[in-house]
Amino acid sequence: MDKLKGEGFAEPNPYPMFPNPPGLLRIEPHSEGLRERIWWGAASNATAVWAAENGMHLQSSTLKYDENGKPFHVQQAEQIRLYKEAWKNAGHQREARVSVSRSIFALVNEQDRYYFGGQAKGNDSFGYIEQDKRAIFGKSYAAEPDKLIEELAQDEAIQEADTLLLTIPNTIGVDYNIHILSSILEHVAPALGWR
Repeated sequence: MDKLKGEGFAEPNPYPMFPNPPGLLRIEPHSEGLRERIWWGAASNATAVWAAENGMHLQSSTLKYDENGKPFHVQQAEQIRLYKEAWKNAGHQREARVSVSRSIFALVNEQDRYYFGGQAKGNDSFGYIEQDKRAIFGKSYAAEPDKLIEELAQDEAIQEADTLLLTIPNTIGVDYNIHILSSILEHVAPALGWR
């Protein structure tokens, strides 16, 4: 991570094809401030704390290790709070950023109901992403806008995060995905104060 700051660290080739700049070489191309823009995807509370201690932003997906049997959004909110506390304790001089991912579908027409109506009564699910580590997968949200707003307002992790990433299918086509995003922006986001 320190190498991303732009300081030289590598000895130049003594027989270069092209002239090297003087001194040690840095990673190229260099991107000013890249070190402060790194995000870490944490599957556990411990890795979220580690990311905070190391000054990385937190990206928490639609799954994490099941660490206490509580609903997914509650466990994810706990993970975020632990991350924020570790960030504060580490004394970083910049603000921590946290994003969570969700599959959210506003059912506003018959095509929406056909594609996603079956997910309307979805629940968290469990599985194994490693042989001995049980994981909890967050449910998809699919409902009429009023119901969706009500459900999303109860999602503790969304309340703790400052960024929400929407997971949408890549097989339905660009036009329909524009409809999915537009429906969220028009019918759901304003009522929840999202911008």
